[in-house]
Amino acid sequence: MRRSAALLLGLLALPASAATERFYGYAFDLKTDRHLYTEVHEQRIDDGRWTGGSIRYYWPDGRLLGVKSLDFSADPYIPTYRLDLPEQGYTEAITAVGDKIRLERRGQAGARLESASVKHEGAMCADSGFHGLIVSSFDALLAGQPLNFRLVVAGSLDAFRFRARRIGDTRFEDRPAVRFLVEPDSFLRLLVDPLEMVYDPQRRRLLEYRGVSNIRDPATGQLFVTRIAYYSEPPKVVAVLPPLEPTCPEATLSC
Repeated sequence: MRRSAALLLGLLALPASAATERFYGYAFDLKTDRHLYTEVHEQRIDDGRWTGGSIRYYWPDGRLLGVKSLDFSADPYIPTYRLDLPEQGYTEAITAVGDKIRLERRGQAGARLESASVKHEGAMCADSGFHGLIVSSFDALLAGQPLNFRLVVAGSLDAFRFRARRIGDTRFEDRPAVRFLVEPDSFLRLLVDPLEMVYDPQRRRLLEYRGVSNIRDPATGQLFVTRIAYYSEPPKVVAVLPPLEPTCPEATLSC
């Protein structure tokens, strides 16, 4: 269930004038602030709407550890997507979005591919589509109204009830920002740590995420618990900055 929180990663608003937006996310250990990995986001925009793209994940030494592809053509809040993490032998995906949402998961290399489906109903989102749902309710959230929804979690082959609410204000890179708390809307909140997300209230961009990651620590096999920041400039502790554009075919993950 901790993975369900991890799938709220990589969520940013985009300027309507852009055809393609590329940017970095920097993941740090939530307790020690050690640099864990770097995300490279590529988002395609059509008439101001985020329609698809990818996220590439790199270790601090610059090695590519995984790729996620996203396509929002079927639903603005529930993308078809695929996450491949070859080093960890892990794959998850949403392969179809209609009256039912088709989910797949392979937990480790050589394991059987598992699949399931959930009914598509009500306020619902999955993976990075959570951002679109947040933006669609942004004014209500700013006014203190909670947002209740179901989160489809391919890694758990299921959907879960969540809620988001404003919990205060802060600053990010010396600019005003707003804090949202995201937690299960059920008894699971007694078992699952909440997430905290920091947004720019004017541009409605995600600035920082605090919570469980979708990347595992190779030393322990446990999911990293992270602070992922979308800084305007690379932090000095990031020794190797990955390319903003892929240097080899993403499907091979060989670069």
